[in-house]
Amino acid sequence: MSEKREALRPRIGITMRIELETNRFYLARYYSEAVEAAGGVPVHIPLIPKADYVRAVIDTIDGLLLPGSDSDMDPLRYGYEPHARLGSVHPEKDETDLLVLAQAEERAMPVFAICFGIQSLNVSRGGTLIQDIPSQHPNAIKHEQGAPRDRPSHSLRILEESTLHQLAGAATMPVNSHHHQAVERLGRELVATAWTSDGLVEAVEDPRGDRFVLGVQWHPELGWEKDHLSQALFARVVEESRKFAGASRANADSATINA
Repeated sequence: MSEKREALRPRIGITMRIELETNRFYLARYYSEAVEAAGGVPVHIPLIPKADYVRAVIDTIDGLLLPGSDSDMDPLRYGYEPHARLGSVHPEKDETDLLVLAQAEERAMPVFAICFGIQSLNVSRGGTLIQDIPSQHPNAIKHEQGAPRDRPSHSLRILEESTLHQLAGAATMPVNSHHHQAVERLGRELVATAWTSDGLVEAVEDPRGDRFVLGVQWHPELGWEKDHLSQALFARVVEESRKFAGASRANADSATINA
């Protein structure tokens, strides 16, 4: 019974955030609640940037969720000098996200990346970031909407035949917006699948058929209880993680039989 229950509810690892003033790891409740409601088991991953620790953690999960952060990725990690309006940088967050992404890539594990997460994903694949949208993209629309945080504040243009288009069921969709950085040059094995009216990338996907990797710049965890696309996104990552868990167990059983 326990093995059946585990197969039905895959374990989704979620990297945490760090509060520098108090030295506390933390995470907004909405990520875990959305994962649980979609049928997954949320597992918080503390920001301990050690390769052996991260490898051990990834061994215990079936999918990865990279959440937002109130920090910016260190631009030195993608070969840029810091812009004058760069926000705070949290090395533990950067390094842990990049380590878990490397392990997920090695295993073809499902990945769902949100806001800071899509930026981490892009940098992990060799891509670059716009460090400050207002000063570096002067014709941009407003991307830091403020409160209320779950209010859809701008629309997306979604690529047809993309996974996001399939989940949204439409070529355009309104979303919320809480970021001052964005994807600039796309990293390896990533394609853009949604844009704002000012041309900024709002979603990316990995086109390879042997894995599920999707990143979004908005926050589907905010207001997920009432938003169809948010629910569809979390349901898809849980379903992909369930498939990954089943395939992993089948491979392990086969290896045991053949040993």
